[in-house]
Amino acid sequence: MVMNSQRFLLAIVLIAVNAFPTGASAQISFTNKAPTSAVMTTEQVRAELLAWAPEGVDAGKPVWVGLQLAHQPEWHTYWKNSGDSGLPTLLEWTLPAGVTAGVIAWPTPKKIPIGTLANYGYEGTVLLPVPLTVAPGLQATQLDIRLKAAWLVCKKECIPQEGNFLLQIPVKSSTALRSSVFAAAFAASPQPLGGAGSQIEVSAKTIRVALSGLPAALHGKTLDFFPETGGVIEPAAPWQQAWQGAVWTAQVPLSGQRSESPAHMPVVVAFKDAAYRIEAPVKGPWPAVAAAAAVPPALEAALKANAALDAAPTGNSTPPLGLIAALLGALLGGMILNLMPCVFPVLAIKMLSFAQVKDRATRLRTGLAYSAGAILSFLALGALLLGLRAAGEQLGWGFHLQNPAVVAALALLFTVLGLNLAGLFEFGNFLPSRVANLQAKNPTINAFLTGVLATAIASPCTAPFMGASLGYAIGLPAWQALAVFAAIGFGMALPYLAASTVPAVARALPRPGPWMLTFKQLMAFPMFATVAWLVWVLGQQSGIDGAGALLGLLVLLALVLWSLTLRGRTRTLIATFSIAMGAIAVWAIGQNIVKPLETSAVTATSERWQAWAPGRVEQLTAQGRSVLVDFTAAWCVTCQYNKTTTLSNAGVLADIDAKNIALLRADWTRRDPAVTAALAQLGRSGVPVYVIYKPGRTPVLLSEILSVDEVRAELAKL
Repeated sequence: MVMNSQRFLLAIVLIAVNAFPTGASAQISFTNKAPTSAVMTTEQVRAELLAWAPEGVDAGKPVWVGLQLAHQPEWHTYWKNSGDSGLPTLLEWTLPAGVTAGVIAWPTPKKIPIGTLANYGYEGTVLLPVPLTVAPGLQATQLDIRLKAAWLVCKKECIPQEGNFLLQIPVKSSTALRSSVFAAAFAASPQPLGGAGSQIEVSAKTIRVALSGLPAALHGKTLDFFPETGGVIEPAAPWQQAWQGAVWTAQVPLSGQRSESPAHMPVVVAFKDAAYRIEAPVKGPWPAVAAAAAVPPALEAALKANAALDAAPTGNSTPPLGLIAALLGALLGGMILNLMPCVFPVLAIKMLSFAQVKDRATRLRTGLAYSAGAILSFLALGALLLGLRAAGEQLGWGFHLQNPAVVAALALLFTVLGLNLAGLFEFGNFLPSRVANLQAKNPTINAFLTGVLATAIASPCTAPFMGASLGYAIGLPAWQALAVFAAIGFGMALPYLAASTVPAVARALPRPGPWMLTFKQLMAFPMFATVAWLVWVLGQQSGIDGAGALLGLLVLLALVLWSLTLRGRTRTLIATFSIAMGAIAVWAIGQNIVKPLETSAVTATSERWQAWAPGRVEQLTAQGRSVLVDFTAAWCVTCQYNKTTTLSNAGVLADIDAKNIALLRADWTRRDPAVTAALAQLGRSGVPVYVIYKPGRTPVLLSEILSVDEVRAELAKL
């Protein structure tokens, strides 16, 4: 039978995973790329690591490094306080022993209005300089400066980007070619002032700023005002300023969602090219923060999402159901996983082969072994996910399908299964007789490995009830989270377990007969359909070249398997030729499978649907528009079903147009930390997730499997 050699199948997975290179090229992010250059270019930004050491590198001498960002027109990145939205650029240095890096000497930003919001950031070209301190007695002949940088670049949409840079600075010679660039950056940075007598006075709704010691050339001028502490004021709100002699004063609205209450506030004021920084003490107690604002937004969203662990959370204030409801949702979701197209053939054939077992004790052992394989596999996946998240990785359920090498390996596995089901070959013919006899005598091991295999092919999916349970599990202590993962495995194993323990269920199964061969061959076609889907997924990740390369390798795999069914010298000749061709193909075109696809191609959307980006929802709701966000991935079968049915329904689209609802699509096909973080804020760790945002209201989470009536009912409430 088809599952007679799961060991062989698992070996194929391991071989396929190792056949394709992994690492940097398997991700859109630049995080894992080894730094080989001081320059990196995207469609939005040219980033370059620069150095300036006019007197060489030695203790007490000026040595500066900095990241220069040259933005394309209309794109911008952010200051240390980004304003209403955005994120500041982050720099992480790896330096030789005896060399330490200081803090960024931030140039003065500009206010960038976005609808009813305002951000602080940079357009054009900006350099973020950082001083290096060199300890006495440095022995190196050159400094290897390594930088890992992350920035958010925005226009109407926002794109998180990362880069790794390497720059080598000779120790004994000067590096003065960039003098003008660093000089311009120093000139653009605010000059520190003592500001004796300056202070900031807090009232219920405003802060009153009084700055002393500003140069006489600024007296009477209208100044720009930038607080370095974020989350204190409303950057876009109107405010007043005036001069009282040599003292500049301003009344600035206090943020209703204030997140900081500092005792001292460093602020920057600027007029044209002149900017000054004053750290002023804060007078008077800060007003109490409203209870709603005291909860961090991410935690608040997670609590709201977990308040109703059912198929269609509404965002209303309902009592949290807790761990018991999460376990129940995981159990039901695991049962529904058995209906997924790629899982069903495995389960159906295993159930039919199981029906041939007359010995009740053997039937019980195989049922328990299959259940153990499924449960332990889900526990292993859950432990891996929790461990990687604890290590700082932004991952969610189905994370392994974000790697093109894994997608390709699964396509190879399903091709092998499909060809086996179709009758091209039998696994037992490829195994040594001793191993084949061992497998035949150990149905318990076969059943256990079937559970492992079923888990592997079911793991890309998030069934109804699973989404809320998985999102809830991520925030639980480890043992409770693993209990939720175990409940999913138990739910998936439950039909097989019931057939093995309840005689009535076993008797209800069809009786063995010649028809089983036809059924087995018929089940090859869902496997081939799954292969077609995986090739399409890979095309979304690596482009048409990657999909074409995978198809070519699948054809060669089929040729190899067919050649092994031949006999005599013909088998030797054709098998040797086909295996050699396969090896050459892996070497020649394997890289196409895991190459990164350009961001613009990955995030391409239709005219109706626009690409989601951090802060985009807030921008649209600030303009008074409601927003529907589709968190999706090419490898998510449920996502594609919803997309081609409910989300394409004429009635749903008419309601969306009538209410001028903005449609955003967050693509999680490849790993995207920003999408992972947004899902976590909603209390979810996998896709699909559908959210409706309305200004001033709690976000509404829809079901994982959408219905036209459900969506239209929610749209009618807007």
